Amino acid sequence: MKKDIFKIGSLRLKSRLIVGTGKYKNFKETAQAIKESGADMVTVAVRRINILDKKKPILTDYLNPKKIIYLPNTAGCFSSEEALRTLRLAREMGGWKLVKLEVLGDKRNLYPNMFETIKSTKTLVKEGFRVMVYCTDDPLLAKKLEDCGASAIMPLASPIGSGLGIQNKINISIIIKQSKVPVIIDAGIGTASDATIAMEMGCDGVLVNSAIANAKKPKKMASAFKNAVISGRESFLAGRMKKKFFASASSPTKGLI
Repeated sequence: MKKDIFKIGSLRLKSRLIVGTGKYKNFKETAQAIKESGADMVTVAVRRINILDKKKPILTDYLNPKKIIYLPNTAGCFSSEEALRTLRLAREMGGWKLVKLEVLGDKRNLYPNMFETIKSTKTLVKEGFRVMVYCTDDPLLAKKLEDCGASAIMPLASPIGSGLGIQNKINISIIIKQSKVPVIIDAGIGTASDATIAMEMGCDGVLVNSAIANAKKPKKMASAFKNAVISGRESFLAGRMKKKFFASASSPTKGLI
């Protein structure tokens, strides 16, 4: 039986759930939730991590970068210049070449500025980065990013932190069907069932932060997401039954008493 392998570039991951490290009460809670999630990879906002104040705790004290993959991201960047500078800094700090790019349009809706995003992707790929790109759910722009050399396409389900779930299944489905690189739902996931739906649609993975960190019980929610992603993937691989507009009896209609 052929193994179901999740690959981003040359990197192989066991879990299809990627977890963010922001919004938790403290680093201890962050570490506990991520352990419960079973995730191999966590995102880290380079502009928001503590690298100067030695009196304050740092994330690496709680999450060993030798045991879990750190994915530096450009959260909080609103221009190509900011994003490029941030990721170049990340490469200097930790040698990271696999990165997550997000260039935001404005502070209210946090939608991606796709013009700046495409521009940044082209530059980063030329500089040897492997780029996972946060983007809108526009199939044409998603294809453009892939053509520019993106290692993964990460369309939003709905606005960042909204918890509204997948709002445009048609566009996400088109992106999945046309893409030759992994498609990972990013932003807007609210609960475990949203992750299952994404995986059943054929997404390669799901990135979750707020839905776990803002839950009343983050550890329990992390576990729920772990199982939801596994269940959704297995459902997709199993192949769902065809939808019908009329009833179809489960029991045989011949030989009735």
